[in-house]
Amino acid sequence: MLDVPFRSARQLASDIRKKKIGCLELLDLYLTRVEKHDGALNAVVVRDFERARSRARAADRALAKRDVWGPLHGVPVTVKESYDVAGLPTTWGVPTYKNNVATRNAVVVDRLLGAGTVLFGKTNVPLFLADWQSFNAIYGTTNNPWDVTRAPGGSSGGSAAALAAGLTGLEAGSDIGSSIRNPAHFCGVYGHKPTWGIVPRTGQALPWQKAPVDIDVVGPLARSADDLAIALSIMAGPDAIDAAGWQLRLRAPRAKRLRDFKVALMLDAPESRVDRTVQDRLQALGDFLGRQKVKVNDRARPAIDTAEAFAVYIRLLRSATSDRQTDADFESNLDAVAALATDDQSYNARATRAAVMSHREWLAANEARHRMRLAWAEFFTTYDLLLYPVDGVAAFPHDQHRERYERTVDVNGVAVAVTDHLF
Repeated sequence: MLDVPFRSARQLASDIRKKKIGCLELLDLYLTRVEKHDGALNAVVVRDFERARSRARAADRALAKRDVWGPLHGVPVTVKESYDVAGLPTTWGVPTYKNNVATRNAVVVDRLLGAGTVLFGKTNVPLFLADWQSFNAIYGTTNNPWDVTRAPGGSSGGSAAALAAGLTGLEAGSDIGSSIRNPAHFCGVYGHKPTWGIVPRTGQALPWQKAPVDIDVVGPLARSADDLAIALSIMAGPDAIDAAGWQLRLRAPRAKRLRDFKVALMLDAPESRVDRTVQDRLQALGDFLGRQKVKVNDRARPAIDTAEAFAVYIRLLRSATSDRQTDADFESNLDAVAALATDDQSYNARATRAAVMSHREWLAANEARHRMRLAWAEFFTTYDLLLYPVDGVAAFPHDQHRERYERTVDVNGVAVAVTDHLF
């Protein structure tokens, strides 16, 4: 049996219900670990220990009366710093928002509390949630618990680091450019980017944003796949304004046994080369599944052009985040686009064009996206899964001295732009 701090949230909830450990006892175990280990990691950057202790005591009293609050009764959790929690700061790592204190909870926070969790803090992020490292001028740098000289990923880097180090029982993150998946990969935990729109983002947004943001979602990080399933079941469903009109029903998997699955395996692509060490691990998984009688095909692919998919994604991604520009930034980017060579397809050129694209151009990109969506849907009528690396490399050393598009990582001995791995 795993040591208690490293058990899944589902196991912890079971231990609490069976009276193997008390809610306050479990919370104090995690808080002691935060005090002992987080100095080296800097993952839990906003702490709400006393309110958490009061809630844990209440959870113990409720359980003594056989009043179970929900499936995660008494489980200590943290959330990404970008989620609003009443009485705590929400900054997105942006110094301008250093004194921005939330007055109400994000919808996902309320749903986690409604499931019985005990929230005790918030975890670190990069500036504007826009990096695969997690550092900012307010809270400093978060380190990878496996090697503190390396990044834990981003933008949910504090989330993944806290889980990997046994500092929390469950986490909530967000993802527009691999911000759940990348840190889960770098820290060796589980993460899920849900389908856009099925988990409300309300209360996890920049101060001026009320409308949903294209591509951007919120979802769980955890120490087990079971925990992702239970967390998604808690988090998913329409916001209050939409609930008057629709309900969500998540479909169960078609296959019941491992050998019933049909799996496609893709180790790399021309648009995003993958280091041999990462390919070898994924190939080992494919080989294992084959030995378990799973049907594994390393040639099956959806009918899409991967170069087009990457180009369309960058256009949609950088248009989705273009509202962060000031008017002066926008005018400067218009001038920069006018000076670009027409054949310049570097990441920075693509991103700059997307930041000032017309609505007509966006509609064309959106149309291309939906053609590819239909191709993916057709592919998944035959295959249950496509296994593909989250990132082309393992966790890389801290690199905070250049613009992100100028940074590189080593892939099979070749320096490759970090931004290629958005693919």
